[in-house]
Amino acid sequence: MSVLVLVEDADDLALQALTFARAYDGEVDAVAFGEAPAVSGVRKLYVAEVDGYAPQAWARTIAGLNPTTVIAAGTDRGNEVLAHAAVMLDGVFAANVVRAGGDVVTRQRWGGSLLEEARLHGDVKLMTVAPHTVAIEEVAGEPAVEAFTPDLEDADLIAGVVERVETSTGGLSLAEAPVVVSGGRGVGSAEGFAPLEELADLLGGAVGCSRAVTSAGWRPHTDQVGQTGTKISPELYIPCGISGATQHMAGCKGAKKLLAINSDPEAPIMASADYAVVGDVAEIVPAITAELRRVQGAP
Repeated sequence: MSVLVLVEDADDLALQALTFARAYDGEVDAVAFGEAPAVSGVRKLYVAEVDGYAPQAWARTIAGLNPTTVIAAGTDRGNEVLAHAAVMLDGVFAANVVRAGGDVVTRQRWGGSLLEEARLHGDVKLMTVAPHTVAIEEVAGEPAVEAFTPDLEDADLIAGVVERVETSTGGLSLAEAPVVVSGGRGVGSAEGFAPLEELADLLGGAVGCSRAVTSAGWRPHTDQVGQTGTKISPELYIPCGISGATQHMAGCKGAKKLLAINSDPEAPIMASADYAVVGDVAEIVPAITAELRRVQGAP
């Protein structure tokens, strides 16, 4: 086996990882857990019969397939599993890679503000792909599916997910939303998010926030956009009262267009904005909403 791709779900991040893997080495196999995801352009799809998410069990399964190269999406799970697998395979692991050729990789550092070129010294190479840095290229061809029960140790199952508690997002998650309206410290309070929620609802989008907001307890962590939150790639991102720290920008760099609203014209986020409005969020956002309602003829 040459290149093995960990597929968590058949989502955009997985398709990006598969595209990256095919560019690195044309012959690609994949491994999934529980159920077979709908992926194409893969020679063989291994489906491991492991209940739920247990990082060390997933890593042991990957190591048991004896790959020479392992690639995964740069998600929390992808990074965690490949870190475990690197130890088991005595391999070398590089996270948040954007380009790779042979032993040389280019990867994001410092929340994406720095690109580092590094050389991987090891017989087994493991890489996670930085989210939203690879254009998806879908390839036809159904893989041969092989279900199997991996040989696990008792210790591999000590840590795992036993329950998932879903928060209500109105059926639209930050990762899937075509429009995201986010608020930062400049919104002023938890109550200050009401106009942002109204605008997001009118645009068919979702509401996000900065880390400062979650630290203040105004919004839950599930709403956080950033390096330690959700990485998004909407058609339009509207950050309101967000200064634009490196960690936040790492989470929204996949956005196609960015409209920043901030009272500080020198805020770092203004330099990354396609469009910028300088003014008070509490005045600008309701004004945009009112104009959209007028144009759309909405009540």
